[in-house]
Amino acid sequence: MPEKSYKAEFARFLKFNAVGLLNTLIDFAVFTLLHSLGLANTPAQVISYSAGTANSFFWNKKVTFRDQGQGDRMQLARFIVLNLLVLGLSVLLIHLLTDTFGMNVLVSKVLVTFVTVIVNFFGSRLWVFRSVSLAKEE
Repeated sequence: MPEKSYKAEFARFLKFNAVGLLNTLIDFAVFTLLHSLGLANTPAQVISYSAGTANSFFWNKKVTFRDQGQGDRMQLARFIVLNLLVLGLSVLLIHLLTDTFGMNVLVSKVLVTFVTVIVNFFGSRLWVFRSVSLAKEE
């Protein structure tokens, strides 16, 4: 891979992480608000994760991977499937950490977020936005 491609990939990685940070802030803010209002962990996680996910698709599509296409339904379908899987993983892990191991819910949320960020990055890079990423490298 030429040096230019390495630089482009590193820039893409930095953009993905910047978008991810914004998604995480949205997710945490919504989760914390809903949890403080008395909503149970699972519905709070579903709503907060969904808010971060909507933000993620928009910014990763337009900024990180510079996809200007308007109607790639398969890409959106892959994005939804990936994020439903990651959501399921996050709900399961939060449940295990809080109910089985007695961990504080916000501490478990932080730990689970580290896991889901890694899964989501590789899923997005290698599956959801793969065709766009490959086209940009050529």
